[in-house]
Amino acid sequence: MLLTIFDPGVNDVNGQERASGALSGSLPAILDDRRVAEFAELALKGLLQEYPNKPSNVLTGDSDVRSPSQMHPVFYGCFDWHSSVHGHWMLARLLKLFPQSSVADRIRQTLNAQLTESGLLAEADYFQQVHNRSFERMYGWAWLLQLVGELHEWNDPDAVRWQKHLRPLELQIVRLIQEYLPKLSHPVRTGIHPDSGFALALIHDYARRTENSELAGLVAERALAFYRSDVDYPTHYEPSGNDFFSSGFNEADLMRRILPQDEFAEWLSRFLPELSTNRMGPMMQPVHVTDVTDGHLVHLAGLNLSRAWTMAGIASALPSADVRRAVLQSSADQHFEAGLNYVTSGHYEGEHWLATFAVYYATASFSAAE
Repeated sequence: MLLTIFDPGVNDVNGQERASGALSGSLPAILDDRRVAEFAELALKGLLQEYPNKPSNVLTGDSDVRSPSQMHPVFYGCFDWHSSVHGHWMLARLLKLFPQSSVADRIRQTLNAQLTESGLLAEADYFQQVHNRSFERMYGWAWLLQLVGELHEWNDPDAVRWQKHLRPLELQIVRLIQEYLPKLSHPVRTGIHPDSGFALALIHDYARRTENSELAGLVAERALAFYRSDVDYPTHYEPSGNDFFSSGFNEADLMRRILPQDEFAEWLSRFLPELSTNRMGPMMQPVHVTDVTDGHLVHLAGLNLSRAWTMAGIASALPSADVRRAVLQSSADQHFEAGLNYVTSGHYEGEHWLATFAVYYATASFSAAE
């Protein structure tokens, strides 16, 4: 069964969707009110669930031994800081697109309680400490800016206030990025959090949405320096056993944001030369999760979902007659269907984060800055 991605341009006032057919088939989209509520419930619960938790902080003394909520009065839930951040983003995205959904009031109440001025000032202060300046670099940083970008120019009084409260943390993260990227001499290529391609793509989206030309230019300069000469990506090396990203597709998804269409199409031919003939092996095949209770193995469910949005994004940037569009979108639909099966597994190892990845694809967030 092929699943149609959501097109914000054809969303009616009650949040009921109609297939756009822009990149996919004409079957009904999946984000009806039941599914919106199902996804939202995972975040509504997780954002307020402090334990289990993986803090990932540096300890410099006894005074640094604090609970997650003491360190992070806003982003303490959902097992780790970045999952809490993108859980907040997912709720904001769903509220923005589906303001009449059955969970809209609860989402608004939760975000009002969470995104407070004092709490977010404390989150910003955390990054002022020297030993915390690399905390969540750059995966969590990118998701924080994705949240800010979602609130930007949303004509909603609460959203305007939330963005204002986020401003000190936003500015701190932007400063850290501007300090770090000129020093990064080589890209980080991995199927998990540190992957440079993913973070740079979201940061570039934020920069375009907020008209931060300086940051957008820095990202473009680094992307071209890192990736422009890449050829013959080793597709047979993917995936690794605990990937939730395809580093290769992340790179291509970033470059379609940076290069003009004709240049990108030519670059993609050099980078993934077997794409047009659909002979890329396991990189185009959905993956199976052998144990959803294993926090690392369940990453592969996220790989299905992130591959879906990168392939759809790459397809959208190609000329309409390019045969690779159909190849990519067909595989994206298959990956999304496979990944969707794991989002509500009943186990926190996946449920604290997978819905975000599903919503990012299903609401076409990968095209938000275009």
